[in-house]
Amino acid sequence: MREIVLDTETTGIDPATGHRLVEIGCIELVSGMRSGKFFHTYLNPERAVPEEAYRVHGLSLEFLQNHPTFPEKVDEFLDFVADAPLVIHNAAFDMKFINSELSRCGFSSISMDRVTDTLLIARKKYPGSPANLDALCKRFGIDASHRTKHGALLDAELLSEVYIELLGGKQVALGLETSRAAAQKTIGDEVSAQRPARLFPPTEEELAEHQEMLKKIKNPLWAA
Repeated sequence: MREIVLDTETTGIDPATGHRLVEIGCIELVSGMRSGKFFHTYLNPERAVPEEAYRVHGLSLEFLQNHPTFPEKVDEFLDFVADAPLVIHNAAFDMKFINSELSRCGFSSISMDRVTDTLLIARKKYPGSPANLDALCKRFGIDASHRTKHGALLDAELLSEVYIELLGGKQVALGLETSRAAAQKTIGDEVSAQRPARLFPPTEEELAEHQEMLKKIKNPLWAA
């Protein structure tokens, strides 16, 4: 199954008050494993970047105004996500920005039915414990030391690892062929352990008994 782990950075907390996307990062998972494919873009928000937002992600308008606008990247973004389920941490926040930008371009909204919210999974699995991305990376032993500021692609990469752990760990991501090969090896090992190869020839007595038995059979196939 193909899934897309997605994260965004923005100029603020509410698109209804004019805030815009400034970065989108997507990581492709196939059967629970990172495929190596990704989508990433910085976006010119065509508006000022407040200081409080800059302190979070470090993306200034001076930097962003040299990048494409969302309408210039929307087709590439939609082609990448296609109809795959989306995996997002605190999904309501990211999706309201994604859908606001899509609406501006005349596209239909993406249904929340397609979205898995890892924040809700974490809160249900570890009630009362911190459920932000940093806390979950620490819980699962995922190295996030290079995360000095928020970044959409970096956070999507970390979230992809967290998501796999939330589902039960890397063992759930094994492909069918790998699982089959491992199972066949296990079965083969068990059979070998139960029926070791015979390392000695039959005795003279056993050969004589075999010949006596053949005399009692009409036209035996095993006759010498």
